[in-house]
Amino acid sequence: MNADEVELAEIVRKDVRSVLNKYLPRIVQCLELLSEEEIWWRPNAASNAAGNIVLHLCGNVRQWIISGLSRVRDVRERDKEFSERGPIPRHALIARLNDTVAEACQIIETMSAGTLLREFDIQGYHVTGLFAVLSVCEHFAYHSGQIVYLTKLKRGEDLHFTQLPSYKPAEPGP
Repeated sequence: MNADEVELAEIVRKDVRSVLNKYLPRIVQCLELLSEEEIWWRPNAASNAAGNIVLHLCGNVRQWIISGLSRVRDVRERDKEFSERGPIPRHALIARLNDTVAEACQIIETMSAGTLLREFDIQGYHVTGLFAVLSVCEHFAYHSGQIVYLTKLKRGEDLHFTQLPSYKPAEPGP
């Protein structure tokens, strides 16, 4: 590995941890805003409840990072993530998600530049370690947005996750 590859690996590790740690608190806040019943509410038969999405995120992170990159045995049962109807209590869902993300972040923290470049077979795909971690980030952000949306549907209020500065028109030039 040359110095640029090592530096790039450190940037990737830092940014992946940042993405997971950005969306994790948003998901937890949503789960805390929803009642135990609302966590398992589905807007229609073709949609998932927030609880199912949390189970799915745990399964995905475990399969792609914990099992995929660490070569730990994959025990995921993906269909069960969506067929669950609860109630798995809020505190248990939050603990499972926190533990899964913490374990994945520990793996990411110790992964070498070589791991990012190495090829892995994960969920039937032949991918690099870099692709695996980027896929998890994209997937986590995507489903985080779904949980936020479900929470807004049930709460009927802005959750204030994005506070943009007030727009101030530019001053006219000379």
